[in-house]
Amino acid sequence: MLLPYMESGRLEAGCDEAGRGCLAGAVFAAAVILPEDFKNDELNDSKRLSEKMRYKLRPVIEREAVAWAVGIVTPEEIDRINILKASFLAMHRAIDQLRVKPGHLLIDGNRFTPYPDIPHTTVVKGDGKYLSIAAASVLAKTYRDDYMNELAARYPAYHWEENKGYPTRAHREAIRSCGITPYHRKTFTLLPEQLELKF
Repeated sequence: MLLPYMESGRLEAGCDEAGRGCLAGAVFAAAVILPEDFKNDELNDSKRLSEKMRYKLRPVIEREAVAWAVGIVTPEEIDRINILKASFLAMHRAIDQLRVKPGHLLIDGNRFTPYPDIPHTTVVKGDGKYLSIAAASVLAKTYRDDYMNELAARYPAYHWEENKGYPTRAHREAIRSCGITPYHRKTFTLLPEQLELKF
């Protein structure tokens, strides 16, 4: 059973990202403030939900949230600042857009770059513990999937509609045979052979 809040009586924004381990595409993050009395037995960590359930939950979250927003960091920015910093930046951009300022941030994971003037708590596997983080994981995942599906139509060889940019065999075979696109993260190990070249 996911918890509705960490501390009763304050506005808490749950934050989570999607796409950190991908070889291609932007990293997305969401910030969600839920009402204290929010209840939904179907909401859970997005990785434990079917695609159909994630898309079913998205409009419910958007309708019932006190505030929500999605932040994006491009592949070019990821290559420039590294994926960890990019994940935190995406969260900051989501928080920037919230129309209600939260009093506290619940961050999925064990590290975070502090956001100005808002205290935070990092929560390992928080998307399976707090409703607001789970809601953020659903928004980040579905909006990123929409984005990768659009790119897949332009670059069909990479099967992004199926792998969403993650390092599957089909994705890596396409990189090997077709090269890279402008959306690939050039600082990532796109092919296993690159590891051998580093020694």
